[in-house]
Amino acid sequence: MHIQSIPMWTDNYAYLVVDDKTRDAMVVDPAHPPEVLPVLKEQLSKQAIRLTGVINTHHHGDHAGGNKAMLEAFPSTPIIGGRDCPHVSMTPKHEETFQIGKGITVKAMHTPCHTKDSICYYAQDGDEKVVFTGDTLFIAGCGRFFEGTASEMDQALNVILASLPDDTNVYPGHEYTKSNAKFGLHVAPNNPHLQKLAQFCEENTQTQGKFTIGDEKKHNVFMRLDDPEVLSATQCKDPADVMKKLRDQKNAFK
Repeated sequence: MHIQSIPMWTDNYAYLVVDDKTRDAMVVDPAHPPEVLPVLKEQLSKQAIRLTGVINTHHHGDHAGGNKAMLEAFPSTPIIGGRDCPHVSMTPKHEETFQIGKGITVKAMHTPCHTKDSICYYAQDGDEKVVFTGDTLFIAGCGRFFEGTASEMDQALNVILASLPDDTNVYPGHEYTKSNAKFGLHVAPNNPHLQKLAQFCEENTQTQGKFTIGDEKKHNVFMRLDDPEVLSATQCKDPADVMKKLRDQKNAFK
C-alpha cells in the first residue's frame, strides 16, 4: 500500500491510496479539485495508478465538495461515503469491507458525531495498517460535535477507533496537531507524550501518518477521559461529561 498526501487549502488533506500489486487506487476526500486533479492526472499519465473510486469521510464541503468535479473528470467513478455525501453511489454498512485492488482491504467504521454520516476507513495490506479518520479523530484531538453528542464521540474514539490495533497509523482530514498539542498541554501539562508531540510539531509541519492509535491513547486528551489531570481540568467524572467539557474548553481555547 502506498499513500500520497495531497494538501488542500491551508490545512486539509486528501489521500491517494494505491495498491502496489495492481496499481488500482482510490482517493479519500478530494474536496478541492484544482489541487487534487493535477496529482491524479500526473499519476495516470505515468500509468502509475488506475483510479477505481472516491472515498468520502463525511458530507461537509471541505471533504466531499469535489465529488461533482471528480465525476466530470472521471465519469462513472464510484463514490463511497455516507448517505449525505453528494453523488454518493455506495454507503457501506458499519464494518462492511471493500477492496482497493487485490492487496488492500478497507473496513468502514461508522462514527457519527461530527456529522451523522461520518465514517472512518481502516485499511490493511498485510502487516501495514492505517485509518482515515476525516474530522472524527485528529492527531491529539477530535472534531466538533456538529450533529452528535459527547457520548457519541466517546463511543467513536474510545470504543470503535480504540479497538483498532495500536500500530495503526492515523491519517486525519486536517493538520491541526500543533494547536491540539498546545491545548492538550493546557489540560495535562505533565504528560510526557504531549510534551514530545509539541516538540515534534516545532520541527515538522505535517504530522499525518506519523502517529498511531497507540500514540493517540497516550497523547490525545479526548482518548484519556480517566486521566487524573484530565479529570482535574474538567471537574467531571462521567466520561460523556468529561468529553463535553473538554470539547467546550477546546472550542474556547486560544
